Formats: sequence, structure tokens, C-alpha cells
Amino acid sequence: MTTAFVLGNGVSRQSVKLTDLQKHGKIYGCNALYREFAPDVLVATDTPIATQIQESGYAKENRFYTRRPIKGLGALMVPVQYHGYSSGPIAVSLACLDTHSTVCLLGFDLGPINNHAFNNIYADTEFYKPSTATPTFTGNWVKQMCKVITDYPLIQFIRIIGATTADIEVLNLLPNLVNKDLATFLTSINNKKDL
Repeated sequence: MTTAFVLGNGVSRQSVKLTDLQKHGKIYGCNALYREFAPDVLVATDTPIATQIQESGYAKENRFYTRRPIKGLGALMVPVQYHGYSSGPIAVSLACLDTHSTVCLLGFDLGPINNHAFNNIYADTEFYKPSTATPTFTGNWVKQMCKVITDYPLIQFIRIIGATTADIEVLNLLPNLVNKDLATFLTSINNKKDL
């Protein structure tokens, strides 16, 4: 039994020390995460940032997926069945395809922060909206996440809930997904307990 941690870029994951997660499983991440941390698998679907990642040389040294790999720069093509999906759901699908038995979802806030503004830890940086911008519509992400989770009924999904994590009713109805509050999750990680 193995665990994967899939990182969305919602602000709820800011208190999680990513190097601590490495002791417990593989890490999958998205987009600008590569600026500060190299996960086991990185996904970027938006062309500008995917191009930057490839041209930086990152994909030659690390496992990186995108929709349009640039020949000779090391990137891999996203799985065909999830080709049109966004980066986060694709990262989740890759954790499933890598046959992890438990997949923890951190920073998949899927909603605005408390002041109804854009919820992303990379707000105000290159390729991202300003922190004062209106929230991104999350309906497509939710549908895609539901499909991926439903495609893998034998995998246990754990969605980590922080102060800025939206309550998504349709996710709560999935039989193989449970919610765990961030404080409990951090205690488990720090004390090396089962998730």
C-alpha cells in the first residue's frame, strides 16, 4: 500500500512542509510549484507556463506532463483519457495510474478565499491573476475530479480541508473520498501516524 500526495495550489496548503510529505509518499503537483519544489510528478496544461517549464530544462531532469510536449525537451504527454482536463485533475489521474492505494488531495480548495478573491498561492506572479481578482470558475475542476475519483473506486481519496477549502457537496457524496481537517492531517504527518 502506497500513498500519493497531490498538491493543488490553493492557499490552504501553505502550512504544509512539502519535504515532510516526501517521507510518507510520492508528491504530484501543478504549474508554478516547480519554482520552489520539485515533486515526483509535475503537470502543466496552460501553454505559457508549460513552455517555460520545458525551456527551463526542468522536464529533462524531472517527470513532467503537458498536453503539447516540445520535442527534445523531455516532457511527457498527458494520459489520453484525461487529455482535455486541467492540471490538478490530471495530476490526480497520474497518481491513480501509478497505482497508489491512497491519494491525498491538498490545496484543492475549489473556491475563493474569505474575501471572495482569487485563491492561489502563486497569485500576483507570472502567468497568474492578481490576488484581488475574482475567483476562477471551479465547475469544470469539480466535474473532472469527480470523474477521476469515480474511475478508480478501489483507491481511497482523502481531501484535506483547511480554512479556505470550499465545501463541495458532490465530492462529499463520493463513496471512496473522505474529508480530513488540516490540523489532524498535519498531526498524522508530524507523528508519522497512518493517514
